[in-house]
Amino acid sequence: MRGWLGVLAAALWLQPVDAAPPPSPAISIIIDDLGARRDRGLRAVRLPGPVACAFLPHSTYTRELASAAHAHHKEVLLHLPMQPVEHRALDAGGLSLDMTQEQFARALQQDLAAVPHVSGINNHMGSLLTRHPGHMLWLMQEINRRGALFFVDSRTTTETVAMQVAQENRVPSLERDVFLDHDPSPEGVRAQFERLLALAKKRGGAVGIGHPKPATLAVLEELLPTLKQHGVRLVSVSEMIELQQGRSAPWRASWSPSPPAAKSSRP
Repeated sequence: MRGWLGVLAAALWLQPVDAAPPPSPAISIIIDDLGARRDRGLRAVRLPGPVACAFLPHSTYTRELASAAHAHHKEVLLHLPMQPVEHRALDAGGLSLDMTQEQFARALQQDLAAVPHVSGINNHMGSLLTRHPGHMLWLMQEINRRGALFFVDSRTTTETVAMQVAQENRVPSLERDVFLDHDPSPEGVRAQFERLLALAKKRGGAVGIGHPKPATLAVLEELLPTLKQHGVRLVSVSEMIELQQGRSAPWRASWSPSPPAAKSSRP
């Protein structure tokens, strides 16, 4: 009898232990161009879940709305104006190709100071500047001097080197996969949201960028609460960086908002 029990025990001991199920696919969403309009900004801040909010540095309502976003446990990004290929006027605080390194660093520091609770940076326009390794090196050096910041390449050009330079300088970073409102109609936003989910399911994670347009906000208000039905999670940008780069992220411990208690060739 003991021998039989011993064989049974050994057999049970040798059975493979069920591994923990893999985490469900995840998406991160950033709303750009915030700060100019209070009504749409507040609507973006109140979107359900950890939707990141990216603010132009010197817009009228940036400070107020960034503080509101932080209070709603949203990550706050500096939406950093950068020179595009097209002859378009740069927003206040913009970085351009003709700046010296000193001018570049000074403008960046002023921009960061203009956005309270900032935890990361992504580029506004920048189809010219983000293809220049030297200027992107200046940017990553300044981010490293500041510490506890991440960078998101908005990918406004296929020729961008921003993500590559960020990785070479060990700046926590990722890049945009989908523009949600390249077509700003409700149907267009829905189609891009579905594309974002499909990419997340295929690759494990995907990043979408939208803007405070009426259709974008309406579609997100409707669809974000349904993510669980699709087997997809909404995570913060910093958590997405951890998922994609496999880092434990001590760099974000000091600023990450705590949860409450209890435009491009690749649209």
